[in-house]
Amino acid sequence: MKFQRSGLVAGIALTATIALTACGSDNTDTKSDTGAAAPSAGTCAGGTLSAQGSSAQKNAMDEWIKAYTAACADAKIDYQGTGSGAGVKAFISGLADFAGSDSALKDDEQPQADAKCASPALNLPMVTGPIAVVYNVQGVDGLQLSAATIAKIFAGTITKWDDPAIKAENADAKLPSATIEAVHRSDESGTTDNFTKYLSKAAEKDWTFDHSKVWPATKGGTGAPKSDGVAAKIKSTPNTISYVELSFAENSSLQKAKVKNGAGEYTELTPEAAGKAIEGATVKGTGDDLKLDIDYNTKTAGAYPIVLATYEIVCTKYADAAKGKAVQGFLKYTASAEGQQKLGSLGYAPLPETVRAKVAASVDKLS
Repeated sequence: MKFQRSGLVAGIALTATIALTACGSDNTDTKSDTGAAAPSAGTCAGGTLSAQGSSAQKNAMDEWIKAYTAACADAKIDYQGTGSGAGVKAFISGLADFAGSDSALKDDEQPQADAKCASPALNLPMVTGPIAVVYNVQGVDGLQLSAATIAKIFAGTITKWDDPAIKAENADAKLPSATIEAVHRSDESGTTDNFTKYLSKAAEKDWTFDHSKVWPATKGGTGAPKSDGVAAKIKSTPNTISYVELSFAENSSLQKAKVKNGAGEYTELTPEAAGKAIEGATVKGTGDDLKLDIDYNTKTAGAYPIVLATYEIVCTKYADAAKGKAVQGFLKYTASAEGQQKLGSLGYAPLPETVRAKVAASVDKLS
């Protein structure tokens, strides 16, 4: 199934309207600071949930939990951004009621999750998170990079900022002859998996490693924990470059590179540009499982090519019916049009309507 443009455009337009009309002060009614309505008390499901995983979606989860629990007094939800790998492990071991992961369950993880659930475990895309290539180089604005150049930097074959390959893509920039410090995630991360998946698909000649949640390159580079740790490292350290979700890049006011897409355009990262890439993705899961296949070589005009989808990994049927009802209640809200409206102002892109509707339909069947 192809994502449809109409739902995305409508979501972006609605987000823009909300951003213009939202109040900047705290509210005590069922609307949050971003202006989107929270669930009414009649749609609430009480209970206590413990979840963890993707740090990429942490800002979205924080906002959703704030709005949902403000309207649903009997709901208590704790989400820890421990990283996608840790979240999946916690879910499989029974320490998390659901997990956030920037990659769908792998072939060896799926049967373990199914066994834990005693029912099919589902991968439900909930957050579209554009991945920014962020950098800290004094006097260099609007850096432009192709997939090949990015791959060479992170593989350790380009080591200086004034390397001919970087200069060729930035003719007017005053690039220093400083050593590049490429920063990667030190923990097991779905963001790393998606970033290296992009490199392996868009720059396969220059990226000789496979994609992985664990940083696979063996030459050079510096590790930093979680998304906020990467952002802090780039913010504080000159001549660095890394990858981090748009929301963390914007929260830390980091410089973002324009990335060359399959159409040959150097594209600025915006939620709209990321949405153009997502609309070309296909659903490869079966039934209520909604794993996505993203085209990292997208030739759609204006598309930003480095995007990820964060999944909520859940049981189709929970052994504890009350727990299943609590998970379903919260995810009904996050998958709703109202819940998705919050994402644009937080540095994410709302799900296209056709996909949002499929996610909502899958959530409706949880028990």
